[in-house]
Amino acid sequence: MNPLHTGIPSTLPQGAPPLRHYLQFADFSADEYHYVLQRAAFIKHKFKTFVRHQPLVDRTLAMIFEKASTRTRVSFEAGMYQLGGSVVHLTTGDSQLGRAEPIEDSAKVISRMVDLVMIRTFEQTKIERFAAHSRVPVINGLTNEFHPCQILADIFTYIEHRGPIQGKTVAWVGDGNNMANTWLQAANILGFKVHVSTPGGYEVDQAVAGVRSSDSYQVFADPMQACAGADLVTTDVWTSMGFEAENETRKAAFADWCVDTAMMQAAKPDALFMHCLPAHRGEEVQAEVIDGPQSVVWDEAENRMHVQKALMEYLLLGRLD
Repeated sequence: MNPLHTGIPSTLPQGAPPLRHYLQFADFSADEYHYVLQRAAFIKHKFKTFVRHQPLVDRTLAMIFEKASTRTRVSFEAGMYQLGGSVVHLTTGDSQLGRAEPIEDSAKVISRMVDLVMIRTFEQTKIERFAAHSRVPVINGLTNEFHPCQILADIFTYIEHRGPIQGKTVAWVGDGNNMANTWLQAANILGFKVHVSTPGGYEVDQAVAGVRSSDSYQVFADPMQACAGADLVTTDVWTSMGFEAENETRKAAFADWCVDTAMMQAAKPDALFMHCLPAHRGEEVQAEVIDGPQSVVWDEAENRMHVQKALMEYLLLGRLD
């Protein structure tokens, strides 16, 4: 179970919004996303114009990493500092989290000392167990099942370049992984459609994604058909972290799922290309695509920081005028 309101006593300041967690994209409503995305644009504008915006002075974010990270660590750490707060960085190798202490006990202790917790781990159940015993908001920095902060950044990036995503078509080409699961949730909430194309045996698990209606997505055996008429084409590595033993098998299975110039030509002329990075040129994407004019991967990477700042602000302070 993934409760939004846990019933655990909160250490949030008086007048703060009720305790909320952000463990998957489905945790927020369309109206909440409208606010957070608008707030991200506001915060990014301040950042770009060198206007200080520090609503989280004296607040502390604990970042817990069971999976290694570059973009997640830098975006959350830099973002929290820019908001006026501070950061504690923990890994399972340098804390009791990697030893025998139960997750529930770690959650009870850590959440008495900080104001926010971001966790990047393997099984979704781990972050759910932590959140169920946390007195402060918990954010999913990535799990095997979901990657909500990345999709939030991707949608924000699309809006920056092309306007509202409602009614548009996103082509997902590749593994039916945490990114694909989260795209399906986003489409269901925000009113766009996802064309999904994966090799046989690597399909999206609809039970995990939690999408009960197929109105917001369509499955294609042929990735070229999935890309036809798409407004956005996106992919991810063929072998996600934790599945390295399957690398050679996956390379063979995914050989026809490399996003190339032909797939981009099948999409709309103004279609964008996105990738959450790191990317392997010549595997899941052709160099000519990721380094080409339709690619917005660098804006997408930067925008992780801006949307996460808006997310942290919202979880701690609620809606601001």
